[in-house]
Amino acid sequence: MAELDIEIRELTKTYLVHRREAGLKAAVTSLFRRRQEEVHAVERVTFSVSPGEVVGFLGPNGAGKTTTLKMLSGLLHPTAGEARVLGHVPFRRERDLLQRITLVMGQRQQLVWDIPAIDSYDLNRAVYRIPTDQYRRTLAEISDLLELGGLLNKPVRNLSLGERMKVEIGAALLHRPQVLFLDEPTIGLDVTMQRRIRSFIAEYNRRHGATVLLTSHNMADVAALSRRVIVIHRGRLLFDGALDHLVARFSSHKTIVVQLREAVADPSRYGEVTAVEDGRVHLRVPKSETARVTAQLLAELPVEDLTVEDPPLEDVIERVFAQPGD
Repeated sequence: MAELDIEIRELTKTYLVHRREAGLKAAVTSLFRRRQEEVHAVERVTFSVSPGEVVGFLGPNGAGKTTTLKMLSGLLHPTAGEARVLGHVPFRRERDLLQRITLVMGQRQQLVWDIPAIDSYDLNRAVYRIPTDQYRRTLAEISDLLELGGLLNKPVRNLSLGERMKVEIGAALLHRPQVLFLDEPTIGLDVTMQRRIRSFIAEYNRRHGATVLLTSHNMADVAALSRRVIVIHRGRLLFDGALDHLVARFSSHKTIVVQLREAVADPSRYGEVTAVEDGRVHLRVPKSETARVTAQLLAELPVEDLTVEDPPLEDVIERVFAQPGD
């Protein structure tokens, strides 16, 4: 059995937060007696990731995603539990581990603002002690896949957000990491640039067998890259499994799209009408009623075409996050 690239057990990160009420009296009281409260950013989370997997790591703002990635990359020390990445304990910051992982955080830059990106790349080459021949080959590959072209010779401050994000990702992968922690890599980018970044991540995974743990609020990223998703909410693990299983478990409705040869008086008697355009009627029906409604539509209406679709992934995720906490 292959060794796991990422393995965490009962991983916990707790912060002590000072609390006080508003007002002068509370302010004076807090000078002598401060009230502290424990906040569990991550609470007893357990999962593992096999070599070469691309896993979507989902949760609403404040769920503990970034905190978990920081613990896995060694930037934070866990309060309790265990974490191992490529056989190493991350917070020990051992060189062998640091040379085989990377953390990319959307809109948080590692490149020097006022100099050409290629100069920062050369600095990374020195930091990671990348042999010159390997550096040149990797740089050529990354430049080709990300279409960096002349971007590397421009000062970073002169690049657009999308161009800067491409250059940032390229810099993070110069040492050919085996494990990628990607925290909102397409945030703020336009649709075209999002697609290019996704294509690059998928191709890097295919070429190098890299393991990817991806957080994103853009469900198109998750659907395009991940077969498996891990969902955390309020710091706790809520779901771990195949993406299609998540949809099946948390979606209570299906969408029936029916193309009609002629208009009908009241399609709402078959389900909730969510859209009507050019003879196409979109009906939202309970999952348990899908087969019956489909048969009824085919029997009673002048149907030209009919498809049954799962609800948008965004709707499913919203339903997941709406689950009550313990």
